[in-house]
Amino acid sequence: MNAHSRSEGVLPLALLAGGLATRLRPATASVPKALLKIAGEPFIAHQLRLLADHGVQDIVICCGHLGEQIESFVSDGNRFGCSVRYSYDSPGLLGTGGAIRRALNLLGPHFWVMYGDSYLTAPFAPVLEAFHRSGQPALMTLFANRNHWDASNVEFAGGRIVRYDKYAHAPGMRHIDYGLGLFSAEVFRQWSGTTVFDLSELQSRLVEQGALAGYEVTDRFYEIGSPSGLKETDAFLSARLSATALEPSVYARRGPYGVGA
Repeated sequence: MNAHSRSEGVLPLALLAGGLATRLRPATASVPKALLKIAGEPFIAHQLRLLADHGVQDIVICCGHLGEQIESFVSDGNRFGCSVRYSYDSPGLLGTGGAIRRALNLLGPHFWVMYGDSYLTAPFAPVLEAFHRSGQPALMTLFANRNHWDASNVEFAGGRIVRYDKYAHAPGMRHIDYGLGLFSAEVFRQWSGTTVFDLSELQSRLVEQGALAGYEVTDRFYEIGSPSGLKETDAFLSARLSATALEPSVYARRGPYGVGA
């Protein structure tokens, strides 16, 4: 595949927020994970402001479980500094891969993907540049986790992803999927628009084909997908908000993806 054109400008982002969040029950029995209170307000508020600060302002939220509550709270996203549209799983949950496949008509030929329970501070601009340079149809960001915050699931050597398995972990796996990726729409078209499948299934296939680029970041990830992660993220964001309460956003003075305006 040819390298991607830089004339595309700022790419849209698919935010995966449709899961059942069973690990957080009973808190998520009647409230979607995205709306759990973190540092005093629904998590998705922090997430959308961070994305806007990163320069990502066109966001498609892939909704499923209790998604109407998310749409009611976020609306068009304007108060968070971004534009938000919605794609609903229907009639049942489609999985993370199926949700993206369903949203392709809103996302265009190339787009970011981020998990709805992630808070990621690593700059986006170098990730996009790596995607352009790779000439590959997809890219996964990686963090040298070494089984510290979660089980590592990627073997990354010589600048390339050797193996990725979300469920079967091996000794050579020292990195973890950071939770931010870039994709060409074409890689999702091998499935129909109603097929249930996980994004990790697609990523594993791409690794086998040598078609998934890897880019290592150095900022650790924060997440609210587990009780311990939720507690840690709440502490991190509470401290961050206190420290920056009187300061303007670092990214607010910059252009797309944190690049100087």
